[in-house]
Amino acid sequence: MLICQSFKYFYNSNMGFVSEFKAFAMNGNVVDLAIGVIIGGAFGKIVSSSIDDVITPLLLKPALEAANLTKLEDLTAFGSVKYGMFLSATINFVIVAFVLFLIIKGINAAKSKMDKEEAAAPATPPAPSREEILLGEIRDLLKRN
Repeated sequence: MLICQSFKYFYNSNMGFVSEFKAFAMNGNVVDLAIGVIIGGAFGKIVSSSIDDVITPLLLKPALEAANLTKLEDLTAFGSVKYGMFLSATINFVIVAFVLFLIIKGINAAKSKMDKEEAAAPATPPAPSREEILLGEIRDLLKRN
C-alpha cells in the first residue's frame, strides 16, 4: 500500500515524477550520451576483432608459434599469470586512444578553421534603431526648410 501511495505522490506532484523523468530522458545531452555509449560499444567490438583477427595473426604469429600457442590470450607465466590477456588489453587501449586522438584532432582543426572564418568575415554594422531613423528624418526635414 505504501508503494502505491508513493507512486501516486510522485505521479501527482507539481510536475509529476513521470513527466519529470520524461523531460530528463528527452534532454539532448542524455540522448547524445546514449548514442555515444552505443557507438562506443560497437567500436570496442571492432577494435577487439582487429586485435584478435588481424594484428595477432599478422604481427605476433612468429612469437606465438615459438611459444607453441595459437592465441595471444593463451600466454601465461608461472601457470596462472595471464600476461597475454594484459598484452591484448594494452593493444586494444593503444588503438582506441590513437583513434580518439585522431578524432579530437580533427574536431579541433575544424573548430579553429571555423573560428578563423568567423574572425575573417567582416562584422555587419547593426541596423539603426527607431530613434536614429526618426532623428534622420527630422534632420532631412530641417535641411529642406
